[in-house]
Amino acid sequence: MAKTRTHLAELDPVWSRITREAEEAVQDEPLLGGLVHGCILHHASLEAALAYRMAQKLASGEMSEQLIREIADDAYRADPSIGEAARADIVAVYDRDPACHRFIQPLLFFKGFQAVQAYRVGNYLWRQGRQDLAYFVQMRVSEMFGVDIHPAANIGKGIMIDHAHSIVIGETAVVGDNVSMLHSVTLGGTGKEEEDRHPKIGDGVLIGAGAKVLGNIKVGCCSRIAAGSVVLQDVPPATTVAGVPAKIVGEAGCDQPAMSMNQILKSGA
Repeated sequence: MAKTRTHLAELDPVWSRITREAEEAVQDEPLLGGLVHGCILHHASLEAALAYRMAQKLASGEMSEQLIREIADDAYRADPSIGEAARADIVAVYDRDPACHRFIQPLLFFKGFQAVQAYRVGNYLWRQGRQDLAYFVQMRVSEMFGVDIHPAANIGKGIMIDHAHSIVIGETAVVGDNVSMLHSVTLGGTGKEEEDRHPKIGDGVLIGAGAKVLGNIKVGCCSRIAAGSVVLQDVPPATTVAGVPAKIVGEAGCDQPAMSMNQILKSGA
């Protein structure tokens, strides 16, 4: 058994760390034993734990926990990239959010992480042609977490959404890998266009709280959008934009702004 556990830990270090932290959490706070066992320790994989947590959160009188869990299980089984993205998201939250001290926190407590994982299942359903079921997932995520992500949006891995209240991401939006955003961000349209009408966010972008990025525009890789800005035009890579409407105010300030999470504007930003 010891050899088997070691082998599994080598294959999936993220899940191994989560289970180790879960065991420590039960020892530290026995009153959370039921939650931690139910959400983590009773499961053999991260995918199974995510499906269970998702079912708990999204179930309602309209659809039972069992049905949602089966839907999520099927998605994870059919598309391993969903689970791979979840692992990247957990590491991203741990690395970038100073309030995150353990890998178990996003899985148990952070609605931004949970909303993104539910979106990923909804996106899988959308790609399978099951649009109505995908819309149901979107609706429940919006109702439960205050995060409204269209299931057709294309979102990469390594995503960190801090606080995650009032996030809106539209149907034709594209979000690259290793993007960080804070609460009240909108990636929206500018009218009733039927075609490609939402922003394209490059890899490594940092989007500050309350920023609105509107229309079919491109935000270049490793750029920064200051809090409260309204972005209506393309943003070059590795720059900082701020204001209403947003204008270039300097360079990004570092190679990976989404990783550093530095939102301070200064001369030569």
